[in-house]
Amino acid sequence: MTPLKLVVSGPVGAGKTTFVQTLSQTPVVATEADATEDIGKQNTTVAFDFGTLQVGDQTLHLYGTPGQDRFSFMWDVLCEGALGLVMLVAGDRPRDFPAARAILEYITTRTPLPFVLAVTRQDQPDVWRPHDLALYFQLPPSQVIGINATDPQNAVRALVRLLESLDPPAEVVPVPSPWPAHP
Repeated sequence: MTPLKLVVSGPVGAGKTTFVQTLSQTPVVATEADATEDIGKQNTTVAFDFGTLQVGDQTLHLYGTPGQDRFSFMWDVLCEGALGLVMLVAGDRPRDFPAARAILEYITTRTPLPFVLAVTRQDQPDVWRPHDLALYFQLPPSQVIGINATDPQNAVRALVRLLESLDPPAEVVPVPSPWPAHP
């Protein structure tokens, strides 16, 4: 059976690498490099993060995109042939909301993909909630979910929400959680 592709995107620091690491049942291949500009963290993804998840008898390939505009060419490459998109936005970083909207519009106008918007850092104080981001992004509340990207059950909920939104809906098979973490 041909593996299915899921893309995880969002601005720098939204939790893409963490989300892929949390869901992946295999060690994640990451293309991290030292940040050459002030982006609020030491390292950044420069090509993609890659992990895999077995859902029933189907293998799901997880691709995390870079978050910086200068790597936008990778968004096109990674979205080609994708099943869907999990768009992450850090709920405690409203200054990144315009960048998240720009990335989402860029991807979905070039490659129309079903998507779910996952608002990360829901375990933090003073964080925007999913219903607030649904209003900001002008999306139906059912298309926005709050998660903590480090929590396997939260990551699976976001994946299930995406799979249920497909037309026709993908069969949702329970995924064992939590599974052993990989370095």
